[in-house]
Amino acid sequence: MKILFVTDLYPVKDDEKNTPKTLFNFVEGWRDESVDVCVLKPNFLFNSYIRKKPYYKTGQYGNVFNVNYMMPFWGNVREKLGDFKDEDYDIVVAHMPSGILFADKLGLPFIAGIHNSDIEILSNSLYAFHFRKREIKALEHAKAIACRSYVIKNKLLRMFPQFESKTFVAPSGIDEKYIISNFTHSLNKDKLKIVTCANLIKRKNIDKIIYGIKDIEGVELFVVGDGEDLARLKSINSHNVVFLGRLPHKEVFNVMRNSDIFILPSTGETFGMVYLEAMASGCVAICTENDGIDGIIKNGENGFTVKPNEESIKNIVQKIQDMDISELNKIRENSLQTIRQYTEQACCENYLSNIKKYI
Repeated sequence: MKILFVTDLYPVKDDEKNTPKTLFNFVEGWRDESVDVCVLKPNFLFNSYIRKKPYYKTGQYGNVFNVNYMMPFWGNVREKLGDFKDEDYDIVVAHMPSGILFADKLGLPFIAGIHNSDIEILSNSLYAFHFRKREIKALEHAKAIACRSYVIKNKLLRMFPQFESKTFVAPSGIDEKYIISNFTHSLNKDKLKIVTCANLIKRKNIDKIIYGIKDIEGVELFVVGDGEDLARLKSINSHNVVFLGRLPHKEVFNVMRNSDIFILPSTGETFGMVYLEAMASGCVAICTENDGIDGIIKNGENGFTVKPNEESIKNIVQKIQDMDISELNKIRENSLQTIRQYTEQACCENYLSNIKKYI
């Protein structure tokens, strides 16, 4: 089988810090299954500049062909592809709005991978004039639709129930080596260690955590990460918050494995690998209700969900303090059972099996 993977959310080089490797991991996993995958990265230059992505000239970089456009979904997109061949693929898999609109212009059979940015285009009136119509048309043309989370699937089908028969969920998975085999850290309800880890920007709502826990005795919050919101967060007067800065991946896991609770009440998440990492580390994980990883984290069963406000966060932390240790350990055990179903290999195989249904 031969797949053409089209997206701008893909690292051209290994050392790119601003490009997540979630889609890269799918491609590498499929290659491990002996699938021939070529990657085409249509780069919308203005969008790339706004998102502070590194610039690369049009051309082949290893297994990635980068092609620059002012608008990668207008006009004849093949004109800039040069010798790049697009006729011999069994299927095109396209992610992100520009990737989906680009794939639709190619005129080849394709599967549309839906992220939160697609939901934004489909639901926000700012995009109604042009992009929304184009994306709806592309989804109508798509052979199938791969939603990156259960939340995104639910949001899409509420808007377009006619797509239900060709829609499936394609979540990401975690490297199995990060999943603990047994609990190395015992919960101590008298001094709960809470950790959050994120790029410190406003929509991550780290301030809501700080305000939510500042008056609760017996808790300490460790904030892992850096970003434009750091100075404001540090200005919040709270005695029980420790800022650890940006840490290497291995050290992040060490912090999680020595913590009781992981919480990130962010909004606008496509998925959120960091929640899987926390679950794999033995934390009681708390995510935002109806966002990101909600659906994998099930409230009161293998973690908790909260509204992204300080009152909801305060209530859930106090609820955990009042819970019996055996109840909390059961949630941690359920969390580990869940995470074993969401390994990189399992999620790659799930996505690939769904792709094969539409070839």
